Amino acid sequence: MTSKGKPSPRSSVRPLSNEQVARLGERHNLVDVTRYYPNGPRMPDAPEIGAQNPRATARLLEGVSIVMRQRSRVKAWGYDRVPTNGPFIVACTHVAMYDVFIPMMSIFHQGRRPRFMAKAEMATWPLIGRWFQLVGMQPVERGSGKALAIESESIRILASGRPLTLWPEGTLTRDPQKWPMSLKPGVGIIALEASRRLGREVPLHCSATWGAASINQWWPWPRRNVVSCFDDRLPYGDLLKDMGAWGDEPPKELVDELVRRVHLRLVALLAEIRGEEPPAEGYWDFRTMTRKPWPQDFDWRIGSSALATETPTDGVIGESGVDPGLNMVDKGAQS
Repeated sequence: MTSKGKPSPRSSVRPLSNEQVARLGERHNLVDVTRYYPNGPRMPDAPEIGAQNPRATARLLEGVSIVMRQRSRVKAWGYDRVPTNGPFIVACTHVAMYDVFIPMMSIFHQGRRPRFMAKAEMATWPLIGRWFQLVGMQPVERGSGKALAIESESIRILASGRPLTLWPEGTLTRDPQKWPMSLKPGVGIIALEASRRLGREVPLHCSATWGAASINQWWPWPRRNVVSCFDDRLPYGDLLKDMGAWGDEPPKELVDELVRRVHLRLVALLAEIRGEEPPAEGYWDFRTMTRKPWPQDFDWRIGSSALATETPTDGVIGESGVDPGLNMVDKGAQS
């Protein structure tokens, strides 16, 4: 199924300037996420790495990292917040196809191997389609009647203890100014139902990436700046208070509220990275292909303390190397 509308061209946005990256560097510890453990040693999830084709994953990760370094200058903050074990959800902005690889690469370099939702067409791409499936891609067949199956598989992944990365807009943003457009309800259904099945709030993090939208992939030089962030945990425990009485699925009003929180947080994060204000007239609604007013309580200037709470840092150990997680798995297999 082809999504309606077309993404706006590169000419609709300005490249991320060196000055803006410097300003972000004054507020955050920007690191190179194209390499392992940029914030220091930590314990990789060896069983998770071993269960996801470790050699194929290591090769793809190395290839993606090389391409990212050659075609852009990638910096990020917050990826040290990636949990060291257990399930979690990452909801990402989707401004360009390039953005798919930034959070995937960054989380993999923290020693985790989330499954990630991607359009089914990618699985048929020559050569690398099968590779994507080997390293955790969950093909999404977009179209009517497919949403329930996608949500069920996503919930199963989380309930099994694996993390999940998704792009809740469902396709590249159609906002002419490339801000996050309206989200599909899936992220709310998945988070709430997975939490009910596990009996606890599944950690939910937002991740925003900006800079790739202005890259000419046919001739990407001089390299553009690309900045990504992995936000504090987004709280939604208040929506789980009566989960034992939900019935077959989470109530629509709770799903809508969680989707609203994720959407507004993604917009606020992208505003900080871009150093720009979101459109005053509102957000882009994919269903109507028009702008709708922001909620009255939305203020993009509010920092993470207003909508998110710092996640406790897990103890970390480890050592540098080409693939520390793979080395641990190999040693375990030999013992």
